[in-house]
Amino acid sequence: MRRGRRATEVDERPAAELPGSTGEHVLQEAHGTEKRARRFYDDQVLDHLNTRMREFIARMEMAFVATADGGGECDSSLRAGPPGFIEVLDDHHLAYPEYRGNGVMASLGNISENPHLGMLMVDFTEDLIGLHVNGTAEIVEDADLRERHPELPVEFDRGRTPERWVVVEVEEAYIHCRKHIPRMVPVLRKRSWGTDDAKRKGGNYFTE
Repeated sequence: MRRGRRATEVDERPAAELPGSTGEHVLQEAHGTEKRARRFYDDQVLDHLNTRMREFIARMEMAFVATADGGGECDSSLRAGPPGFIEVLDDHHLAYPEYRGNGVMASLGNISENPHLGMLMVDFTEDLIGLHVNGTAEIVEDADLRERHPELPVEFDRGRTPERWVVVEVEEAYIHCRKHIPRMVPVLRKRSWGTDDAKRKGGNYFTE
């Protein structure tokens, strides 16, 4: 992928060679945004994680994860943990842990049918910036990933141990601009960790 081209240059690559979907390329042409979009592709979209992206991921405490099943039905979910809970394995791979949850496994179920996954990580407190990572995901059992990556941490927040990991091979990594990102301030909150009681953990919040 070519980088560092002047904004006045026109990208003559066919749409099939560009990042993104056929649909977005068709709409860019229909609405006259092709040049702006191609500048974005050339200047912002990488096929790997650069140094600043790796540093950004290492301090993230949450990520929004989007998946879809084999029929295209979508699901979005939140993953959270202490800074660094998302492990950057190398320039082309990252992994996040999956712990014991409600047993539904909606995201993992989708990945088992359709490996395409999108992640959005946002810094709401310091730099007010976001990072998109799109790629293909693989579900790996904890012991198997540790065999491949013995440097993985052995101590986890509140003593939780991952049951498995989602390993993402990066296809696209690009910025989410700060224009509409609100600034937030973290506060201490009391939580009922390690409980299956629906009321204490808020599992019945929307029940009538």
